[in-house]
Amino acid sequence: MERKIILSILAVTLIALAAAILLPGGRTVDEDPKLPWNLRLDDQGTLSVFGIELGRSDLAQARQSFQSQGKANLFLTPDSRYMVEVYFQRIYLSGLKADVVLTLDLPERTAARMFAQGERISNMGSGTKKVELSSSDMEALTREKIAVITYIPGADLDEALISTRFGEPESRIAEPDAPVIHWLYPAKGLDIAVNPEGKEVFQYVNPADFDRVLKPLQNESGATGSESGQL
Repeated sequence: MERKIILSILAVTLIALAAAILLPGGRTVDEDPKLPWNLRLDDQGTLSVFGIELGRSDLAQARQSFQSQGKANLFLTPDSRYMVEVYFQRIYLSGLKADVVLTLDLPERTAARMFAQGERISNMGSGTKKVELSSSDMEALTREKIAVITYIPGADLDEALISTRFGEPESRIAEPDAPVIHWLYPAKGLDIAVNPEGKEVFQYVNPADFDRVLKPLQNESGATGSESGQL
């Protein structure tokens, strides 16, 4: 009887230890956590987050860091801009579930060639066209550098938590047709779209490229610089 009790206690202890070691999703604790507030800028102004150096790391490195292949798509917007995005759905980064979209820094000539030889073109509702890339072009994408990271956490984050982790933003810009406020951190290369009615969206770019995030917001809101929602 006593032996059974000891074995039962041992089993419970082992389960507890396993639970402590493993995080949600069955992933072990990272030595270098891939968390949305773990940002690093080097002397050249290169932003590192989630194990990716923007402008330096390529898609192959990101796939290794995320332990997922993701799904790549090439888009042609109504204003004739090409965009290559790789979507990673419901992945776990240091135990936190999220969707991640990587925007690749693909030369326009290369993107146009890939679009022209795509295997199937779909028309999106907004007038944007999406092409299914050939297998050879899919392989070529693995060597392309990452310019923008979009991170959508699985959990809803409140403003107090965001402020604690990232500090107060330099400015805020409201979207005109949605209850979304963009918290802007130009020095960090970060835009957080705070949505009281849904999930937050984080966008990371190198600080030198922050206009890539800022200008579309200014065009939509009619704001200039940090005057809209200035703190």
